[in-house]
Amino acid sequence: MKTFRMSLSRRRLLALPTVTAFAAMPALAQTETFPAKAIRIIVPFAPGGSGDITARLIGKYIEDKTGQPFVVENKPGANGIVGALSVKVAPPDGYTLMLATTSTNAANIHMYKNPGYDPEKDFTVVGIIGSSGAFLVVPVDAPYKTLADLLAYAKANPGKLNFGYFNASSQVPAEVLGKRAGVEWQGVAYKAIGNAWTDLYSGAIQFKFVDLTAGRGQVVANKARPLALTLPARSPLYPDLPTLAETFPGFTSTGFLAIAVPKATPRPIQERLNALINEAITSLDIHKRLTDEFALTARALTLEQCAQQDRDERAKWAEYVKIAKIEPQ
Repeated sequence: MKTFRMSLSRRRLLALPTVTAFAAMPALAQTETFPAKAIRIIVPFAPGGSGDITARLIGKYIEDKTGQPFVVENKPGANGIVGALSVKVAPPDGYTLMLATTSTNAANIHMYKNPGYDPEKDFTVVGIIGSSGAFLVVPVDAPYKTLADLLAYAKANPGKLNFGYFNASSQVPAEVLGKRAGVEWQGVAYKAIGNAWTDLYSGAIQFKFVDLTAGRGQVVANKARPLALTLPARSPLYPDLPTLAETFPGFTSTGFLAIAVPKATPRPIQERLNALINEAITSLDIHKRLTDEFALTARALTLEQCAQQDRDERAKWAEYVKIAKIEPQ
């Protein structure tokens, strides 16, 4: 009986590599054929924002490259939390992606006591589309021609100016500017960027911060007048537009746009998505649009580099939120 047990144990040990190899085969086969069906990306904000614009741009490239449909689904709400939660519980198979933003991955964890997810524990960033800053804009017919004009009015009329916001990148810089300039103004929350544009032009709000990608169209159409940029230095696309840092040294506010998947997504699929995204953002036409039109800093990054930038953004926005004195909800 003892000999039999030893022999059986030996057979089990010998069989283990084979069992492991067979267990790995489905995942390997899945990766080799990925994608084999439509890919869906959840954009956690309404249409018209920078995330929506760039997700469709990258998605079209991946669709053409793979021959599989790439579907953009907008799920706005709660500063991106609604969309993020839907991706958190999606199957980790690479077919449900999230347009990860400054709000979802960097700011929400500092602005909400319990957003319902942890960006580092629940998601993996598989590609970064680019990094950029924001415009401070007013209507083109507004009496404020410069940042100094806006601040002078705010100081003379405490609490009478309203700014609109629809994500962290539009709320936090306005709060920080108020603290740095020593002025009082009121924030008005919007679910969709389009509604904020409508109220800006109707006079319900007097200014707002909007990232360079989403704001460019209104600026070029001469509907919105930019007063300043949140970048560390002036943009080659807007050489005459001053930065906030020129008035308030050290005052910058930059964020990023990325694509993430549920954490349990197999590494080979993460690598495949990383390769597709890098191909897209470095392709001649798309790279030109991202850099020359949207003022995004776009470059191919490995999964490890993506993870590092994701962590860096969270640390940076912890400081921004702290300076803004925004109490977590």
